[in-house]
Formats: sequence, structure tokens, C-alpha cells
Amino acid sequence: MNSILEWQRPALGDPNHVPGRRGEQPVADPRGAAIVVHAADGHGLGCWLWQHPKDAATRGVVVICPATSVQARFYSRFAQYLHDHGFDVVTFDYRGIGGSRPASLRGFKASAIDWGLLDLEAVLGFVREHFPGQPVDVVAHSIGGLVLGLAPSSASYRRVFTVGAQFAYWRDYAPDLRRRMLAKWHLAMPLLTALLGYFPGKALGWLEDTPAGVMSDWCLRGPRFETTCYSACSRLGAEERGQLAAGFARVRAPILALSLSDDAFGTIAAIERLLGYFTAAHRSHLRLDPTHFGAASVGHFRFFDEAFKNTLWPIALAWLRGEDATAEANALVEPQALPSAGWMTRR
Repeated sequence: MNSILEWQRPALGDPNHVPGRRGEQPVADPRGAAIVVHAADGHGLGCWLWQHPKDAATRGVVVICPATSVQARFYSRFAQYLHDHGFDVVTFDYRGIGGSRPASLRGFKASAIDWGLLDLEAVLGFVREHFPGQPVDVVAHSIGGLVLGLAPSSASYRRVFTVGAQFAYWRDYAPDLRRRMLAKWHLAMPLLTALLGYFPGKALGWLEDTPAGVMSDWCLRGPRFETTCYSACSRLGAEERGQLAAGFARVRAPILALSLSDDAFGTIAAIERLLGYFTAAHRSHLRLDPTHFGAASVGHFRFFDEAFKNTLWPIALAWLRGEDATAEANALVEPQALPSAGWMTRR
């Protein structure tokens, strides 16, 4: 069953402002121990570990799957928050990003499919070995919601919490910003990538520098990711592409997808499009308006800003603990003032 709880009212100011990443990334917490995990093809992945000194079979281990071209350090404060509340936590950089970047990105082969099939799978293998018997939870941001479904070991998840999780199909962008986003992400980005052999996002202040394959998949992606992931899927036949999508049914953990009404990427259509792949999981979609908790904007990135430690972060914590996350959401808003509030379900 898939359900959506939508709490909305007219936003103050620009409801579709998506904050940029420059100047917003938290400084890496020194208590996150740096390690290297190797994927099946030998590629080294930069990972960071927040671990309690004593093992506990019931303690959850949270793996955080980043957004496209966002370094793991962006999630350090949130990882520390989860650790402070009893979880062990692992963050990691996808191949081609941050601590998993090769000396040169020119000619480096990588795709979002690789990020799930190889990178996340390697991290999950490390977790099984390093935290034997402990339950595995996943927090996924943006493309991380796609990545989590691609890992062959995805059946091992206990609970899943996503933020703005979608795969950037352009028709799902917020209508009033769609033309601007098309020009930036589907015209300027592929042109620069073709010219340089990788996307120079850091110099532009848009993203981290990113492998060309990841960018080509983004700018050419259609309504079904498995039919338009050209950099990886060009090597796959129709049956193998179908298996990519069918693999999402391995995920049986309950999923809470949180989205914000001012997120131009994470529209209702975009969130629901990705949730539709997880056919074997109970899926809940909680949509919030930032003005309900006194925020001018949250957009696509700022959920992980420490400014929301006492407002948004407890929703994720409650869900990962197996508690009623809507109770935390209710603490932020006044449902009686929202005539549109309610659960809509579909199977």
C-alpha cells in the first residue's frame, strides 16, 4: 500500500526556492572515523563511521545514501545526531565524488546504476561484516532513493527514510521553474560535460565535479529510469533493464518518503514516480510546507541543515526507531487548520 499525507498552505515568499549548496555544507565531524571500502570491481570508496564503543545486537546501523554529486560530509551533523540518539552510522561518497574520486574524472566511467549495484552494495557488505546481526536502516536523499533500490542486498533493510527522493525526470519539475531548470540541468550541464569530459560543478558552485556518465543519465532521463540510463544501460539488453526495475521488489522494509512543498525537484509527481518502483514495500509519503514550522524555505537540500535539528530531524528519528513519525509531524503543524489534510492510499 502506498499512502500520502499532504499538509500544505500558501507559502510565504518564493515556495520553490531551492537553496544552493555553496556555503551550506556542514563541516565534517571529527568523530566520524574515515575508512576505505572497496567495491567488487576494486574501486575504493571513502566512508565515514560513527560507532558506539560496545556492540549491541538490537542497535540499528544507518547507512546514508547521498544526493547526486553531494559529498558525504554534507550529512555529518545529521549522522552525529543519529549517533547521539543511539544509532551507529555510515556515510560514504559515490565513486567519482569527494573521497571516492580518482585523480582525473576525464574518461572515468561511472553512473548512478554503478552507485547502487557496486558502491552501496560494497558499503552494505562492510556493514554486515563490521556490525554482524545488527539491523540495517537507510536514509536516502534525492537520487539516493533510487540507489537504495539497486543494491542486490536491499532485502536486508529494516526501515527506510527518504528526503526529496526522485530521479530527476524533467516533466516532474515544479512547473513554474521547469524552463529554468531545463536550461541549467539539461542544456548547460550536458554541453559543459561534453566539452570537458566531466561536469565542472565545483567551479560553478552548482555541484561537486561529477563523472560524465552520471550527468548524461540525468539530462537524458525519461519517465522510466531503466529505459533511459544510457551510460550504464547501453550495455544491457531489454531483459536486463527489466531486471533492474524488478529488483526494487527486493525492498520489503517500510518506507517513509518526506518531501517539502518548496522543493522544485521533489514534487508530488516525482516522489510518487520513484515510490512506484517499490512494489513490495509499504510506502508512506509525508509532504510538509516549511511555513508550518516557521521556515522561509527548505527546498531540496536544507533538511540536513542543523537549523532543523529540533523540527524536521525528529521525524526521521522517530521513523527509524519504529515510532509514529506523524506524531512528530503533528508537533510542527496544526492539522485542524488544514482542510486538505488526510491520507490517500493506493495499492
